[in-house]
Amino acid sequence: MIKKARVAILGTGNIGTDLLIKAMRSEALECTLFVGRNFRSDGMQKASNLGVNISDRGLDGIVAQADDIDIVFDATSAAAHLEHWPVLQRLGKTVIDMTPAKVGDLCVPAINSEQIVASGARNINMITCGGQASVPIANAIAAVQDDIDYIEVASSISSRSAGPATRANLDEYIETTEQALLKFSGAKQAKAILILNPARPPIDMQTTIYAKIRNPDLKTIRASVDEMMARIVAYVPGYQLIVPPTIEGGKVMTTVKVLGNGDYLPRYAGNLDIINCAAIGIAETIARQGGR
Repeated sequence: MIKKARVAILGTGNIGTDLLIKAMRSEALECTLFVGRNFRSDGMQKASNLGVNISDRGLDGIVAQADDIDIVFDATSAAAHLEHWPVLQRLGKTVIDMTPAKVGDLCVPAINSEQIVASGARNINMITCGGQASVPIANAIAAVQDDIDYIEVASSISSRSAGPATRANLDEYIETTEQALLKFSGAKQAKAILILNPARPPIDMQTTIYAKIRNPDLKTIRASVDEMMARIVAYVPGYQLIVPPTIEGGKVMTTVKVLGNGDYLPRYAGNLDIINCAAIGIAETIARQGGR
């Protein structure tokens, strides 16, 4: 039997509420507190109906119940996380940052979850939704190609799945995604693009990765990407390779699609689902290693 890690969720919007549903389903996690600012919000009402302990005191609510918390998911905003982290650090909590604040260690579970846990990292940054979708593929290409000059990723998501925090953090989204691409691919340059598509009905999340490589070995790249796909699907069931690596315009190009689980959010919101699945994955790894 795994001793469950006690988690608190700070932020009661779409990401926080979907995290709650996923945490409650987990055999390794127990949500002891769901924290926001407004008892009347949809997320708070959902948590209350599920019998979860809730608070409208924001960070102060976590401070007041710190002894009952092992891990804090910060599902607020990049600016807010910069204020939250010093307090949570003093409390000795492990924090999984859902914002693109890039204060802590960048984490993609398919690549470095075991290393993150072994290092004892206290602030774990989940990059961005586009980062979780694209960085593993960039890393798979880099595993078999050491001559990547340039990586570009373009993620297209439904505008209905981009809430206020996402829209407020667009600059941070670009910067953090590009930083993660450089770190995990070794490319000399990287560019990230996010497209908010207003189409009705809403589109599913799609991310296309372009890699400028001097001497691409397409067969080896495809095998490496297939291996990475198996690792990602283990924690993101809706992750799909819809265009295998191919040569287009002198670049290696591949496209993935992400369908959500439909836990709290609609299935087209794969952009939110993938980062939440990744966050739950690293939290469960921490729990299995004995917590913090």
